[in-house]
Amino acid sequence: MRKGLTLIFAAGAMLVLALAGMALAAGINKPIKVIAGNLELTANGTFSPTKLPKNKFAPITINVSGKIRTLNGEHPPAVKEVVIETDKNGTINAKGLATCTSGKLQAQTTDKAKAICKNALIGEGTTSVEVAFPEQKPFPIKSKLLAFNGGVSGGKTTVFLHAYLSSPVSAAVVTTVKVTKVHNGRYGLKTVATVPKIAGGYGSPTSFSLKVGRSFTYKGKKQSYLLAKCPDGHLNAKGYGKFSDGSRLAGSLVRSCTPKG
Repeated sequence: MRKGLTLIFAAGAMLVLALAGMALAAGINKPIKVIAGNLELTANGTFSPTKLPKNKFAPITINVSGKIRTLNGEHPPAVKEVVIETDKNGTINAKGLATCTSGKLQAQTTDKAKAICKNALIGEGTTSVEVAFPEQKPFPIKSKLLAFNGGVSGGKTTVFLHAYLSSPVSAAVVTTVKVTKVHNGRYGLKTVATVPKIAGGYGSPTSFSLKVGRSFTYKGKKQSYLLAKCPDGHLNAKGYGKFSDGSRLAGSLVRSCTPKG
């Protein structure tokens, strides 16, 4: 079963940083910087290849990255939720690909999570989190970031993001992303991602990079997890992100492509 591709943002809640920034960008296909109140965000996202068929889907890979900081140097608010609608000229093709569950990823280190659900792995990258406990100086924690296929059920496609925070805070953070088909003009997909509390609510993602793409074989035929087509030279998305302090960043974006065929 195929669902509309989340384009550059399939990875979900950690990617709210990229969404919020690129959504307000004035240019096309350029990394951007945006300021909203005390928050400063830099973000970028690309997909390849950019030359795609006009009328049929072809495999693609996506790359996203983002950084967030406060202008006054204070600990940044945590990402809570991201809601995105993306272009109908894209597809997630999960049929025949192995799946993983949130339960299998909970409390697991990066290496164990990858070993347990290696056949469902669809993306890899890195992320950084800043933790600020009361009356303590904030400190950074870095982790690898993994994306796993959660399968399709009840008309929803699921993606799980896994990060493992090590010393001095040891905990796995599993973010669930739910994708549903919609009919809204240019947009064919709605993605809702909810980020769990990190370090008891004292942790906030400050940066990430993630590459998503996967080839696999199903019934003897080579398949791709991410597919897109380019009928008119661009792919669109819109959405908003919510932060723990009540901040909200919203807007729309365009990424160009070259039609062929």
